[in-house]
Amino acid sequence: MTWKRVATAAVLIPCVVGLVLWGSTALLALGTALVILLAIFEFFALGDAIGHRAYRFWTATCALLLVFVQWWAANLPQLGYLGMPGRMGSSIPSIERAPMFLLRSPPTSGDVFFLFLLGVTVLTLWTKRPMVEALPAAGISSSGLILVALPLTFAVRLHGLPQQGPAILLFVLVGTWVGDSVAYFVGRAVGKHQLAPILSPKKTWEGSIASILGALLVAVVFTRWLSVPLPHLLAIAAVGNIAGQAGDLLESAYKRSAGVKDSGALLPGHGGVLDRIDALILAIPVVWYYWIWVYLPSR
Repeated sequence: MTWKRVATAAVLIPCVVGLVLWGSTALLALGTALVILLAIFEFFALGDAIGHRAYRFWTATCALLLVFVQWWAANLPQLGYLGMPGRMGSSIPSIERAPMFLLRSPPTSGDVFFLFLLGVTVLTLWTKRPMVEALPAAGISSSGLILVALPLTFAVRLHGLPQQGPAILLFVLVGTWVGDSVAYFVGRAVGKHQLAPILSPKKTWEGSIASILGALLVAVVFTRWLSVPLPHLLAIAAVGNIAGQAGDLLESAYKRSAGVKDSGALLPGHGGVLDRIDALILAIPVVWYYWIWVYLPSR
């Protein structure tokens, strides 16, 4: 199992690093959209296991719209979503030719959720599904959009930050990967005290603490590439790692509820896509909000 994990990581990590560092935010958004689609359909499969059939394609469509509005906000030639500055002076033809009402009132995630609600209303009232499925279908569809798709779209926002965006996103990814790997090997070697025995019996407090320390070490290394004070980098590493571990346990709870070991089998040694990116589901948005609520006001 270990060699499969290593082999899969050896193939995927260089591709992801190349996309983050040398790809445009638009290309990163396309990659994020693909990951979200794979993860959200695995999430729906968990729902199927307990008899909750989602409105799959409508939810997937709204997930793609969420990626789009995050990309749009990251590239607005004016103050954008959540008060973050866009790339001032950037030349983006698709935005320059956009209707003025979109520039004056850019679409937001809230607009997408309202559109999603309208779609669920139509699907519930005017399709031939049994009425007994109405509540489970709405619930699992909403859960997929809120718990999987929306958090991952913040990768687009981080990447679109002026100047340091790609490096910051890479910092979050590397911190998560290193923390996960350190937790895995330290837990297997010296772990004795279970962290969450009901959700994930193999996770230990020793592995969890080692994971945080590994992320902090990554923060020290990244001072060479990020012009962010070390205290802030350490704080980002710590909160991102803790959020990532919580995201990992949250996905374990979903799988326990569905009675399955893995969310899928697409990635040898890792399970499904959702198994691989579960920590990022919370880590990425937590780092984004630290950046705009803590770091930027402190400058």
